Amino acid sequence: MKRLPEPLGKALLAFLLMTSGALALNGCNVASGKENGGDEKEIVTVPVEAAEVETGDIAAFYSGTATLEADQRATIVAQTTGVVLEVLAEEGDYVEAGQVMARMETDRYRLEVQRAEAELNRLHTDFDRKKELYQRDLISAENFEQVSANFEAQKAAYELARLDLRYTAITAPFSGYVSERLVRVGNLVTNLEPVFRITSYDPLLAVLHVPERELSVLSKGLAVSVTVDAWPGLIFEGQVTRISPVIDPETGTFRVTAEIKDSAGKLKPGLFGRVQVLYDVHEDVPVIPRSAVISEDDQNHVFVIAEDGVASRRAIELGYEKDGRVEIVSGVAHGEKVVTAGKGSLNDGTVVEIIGSKA
Repeated sequence: MKRLPEPLGKALLAFLLMTSGALALNGCNVASGKENGGDEKEIVTVPVEAAEVETGDIAAFYSGTATLEADQRATIVAQTTGVVLEVLAEEGDYVEAGQVMARMETDRYRLEVQRAEAELNRLHTDFDRKKELYQRDLISAENFEQVSANFEAQKAAYELARLDLRYTAITAPFSGYVSERLVRVGNLVTNLEPVFRITSYDPLLAVLHVPERELSVLSKGLAVSVTVDAWPGLIFEGQVTRISPVIDPETGTFRVTAEIKDSAGKLKPGLFGRVQVLYDVHEDVPVIPRSAVISEDDQNHVFVIAEDGVASRRAIELGYEKDGRVEIVSGVAHGEKVVTAGKGSLNDGTVVEIIGSKA
């Protein structure tokens, strides 16, 4: 074996010793760093949105849908026979109760009145004469009773003739809008033939078919609000006026009828309405956004944020709910903060950072 020169061999040995010492020292520092790092746990916070438990009023409603119906609607028929001379109302016109909507020929009926009146006058004269004779015992009671009966019958015939004449003017039975005109000038109409259809728009009716479980909370006089797509943003008020005492055995529902006031005439029969019946109000109760509630297996929870930022899961009992807010019967108190967004990343005891709030 070839030997290195002695000076070079000593130098190489010294270099190797220095290198191995440095490596050993460095290995000790890395282990120490890991050990020290293990003692210092890094705290990770989860960003969430939160809302404060507020005190407010919250109402309970029954919500349903209904097609609006007219409270009063009628088919007007001719009450005598004749030719139509004038049509004074058209579809969409508003008419007052008693307003003339059409006129029929009157000549024949005027003559009937005159004839009946003349016969009435004749019988009246005959009655007066026979009455005097009867009082003087110059005629029998049977004779006088016959004259009296004829006179009374002619009175009725005269009134009927006048009534037929009056019926040549077709009038509105109540105030409302003409929904359909069924005759034209020159038409011959017969007795009881339909000539107009009329509808009253104020009030309109909203008829709800309500599940039987709501029977105990609904009653006459409760306030009602209605919205329709035809008038977005407008709310029409009314009240419950009728509740059917009978449950439909096939559907398990009962009829609730509400009158909806609309003095401006914006609503029309046939419109589809969303109806809410207010039946109770809880005042000054804790309320939170519905988005804060976690519902699992018929249980409701929220994450409540403590002052140190730690979120804890807490069971709650819910009350009434309306417009994205829910009443808290038990579980949280006024002023506490609950998580509204970011709940899916939380466990009991998670440290959170509030980055936004939700009213």
